[in-house]
Amino acid sequence: MSQPGTGKRKKGAKPLEFRLQMPDAKTVAVAGSFNNWDPGRGLMNRDNNGEWRLTVSLPPGRYEYRFVVDGQWTDDPNAKDFVPNVHGSANAVVVV
Repeated sequence: MSQPGTGKRKKGAKPLEFRLQMPDAKTVAVAGSFNNWDPGRGLMNRDNNGEWRLTVSLPPGRYEYRFVVDGQWTDDPNAKDFVPNVHGSANAVVVV
């Protein structure tokens, strides 16, 4: 079963690559409004340089997300925009 935003492209969908440099992490996922905030549906792959990546195909729109590193919800240090969330932290925002 493919993850939301992956696999078959929806009409008008564009690929968006999430990246996080975290060489010591054991697992990294991206969870957001595009995958129902489910880290299990956004597992990222680590390259040989310790950078984690995941490309998702998303239709145009505004999406909020956070990384989950070894079970801990984490900010995206490269995000340009954030909005407060109900947990007292902030979600990164990306527009496709």
